[in-house]
Amino acid sequence: MASEKEWVDRWLSPARFSTYLRAAGGDFHRALRLYDWNADVSAAVFRDIGHLEVALRNTCDRALSAGFKGDWTAGSALQILFPRHMKLDKPGGKRRDVNEPQRKMVQKARDSCTSEESPIPEHGKIVAELMFGFWTSLFESKFEKFVWVPYLHLAFPDGTDRTQLADTLRDIREVRNRIAHHENVLTGGHAANRQIASLMKMISPEAAAHTAKTSQVDSLLRRKP
Repeated sequence: MASEKEWVDRWLSPARFSTYLRAAGGDFHRALRLYDWNADVSAAVFRDIGHLEVALRNTCDRALSAGFKGDWTAGSALQILFPRHMKLDKPGGKRRDVNEPQRKMVQKARDSCTSEESPIPEHGKIVAELMFGFWTSLFESKFEKFVWVPYLHLAFPDGTDRTQLADTLRDIREVRNRIAHHENVLTGGHAANRQIASLMKMISPEAAAHTAKTSQVDSLLRRKP
């Protein structure tokens, strides 16, 4: 029968488990408890990010739909939101259209929602198909003129700083990606919790209150082994 250290090493790998051993001051059993605790915190943070993601994409969709009086994912709307913009790619030494990725993401979402039974994709399905990375990219500086100023700023409180909003969303996306790849959030849980709460309040104070009331993040953080 394998020793405890042997099966843990085979399960997690020595490199992965070493992070928890260091955090536990070399205490093997505390490190294992930390690993399980981290999994619970990750699941709780991911749940709250999911609430934020749905709120974000719906508020962005409402603002864009109001601005275009229809389906902003189709026709010339994409060229207005994400116009062709050629820039020199320094590593490759070639010019490329830096707005093409967003147009491609929307087109891919439309294609995935199109079939013989549904030749005209349902708008709501397209919105749901677009990934978190797409929605957070809308707040980047390159889209300030085309997306933020005419449309998205209307979805947020007066005086909202787009740059700060973009930075916060980038941080949350990084935490989300770490969780998706089963990395640790040993020191990032508190910051992520505050950022999610702050953004939710900007989008919907009522949804923010519900998320805070039902979230398990704070109670889990207090129970850190």
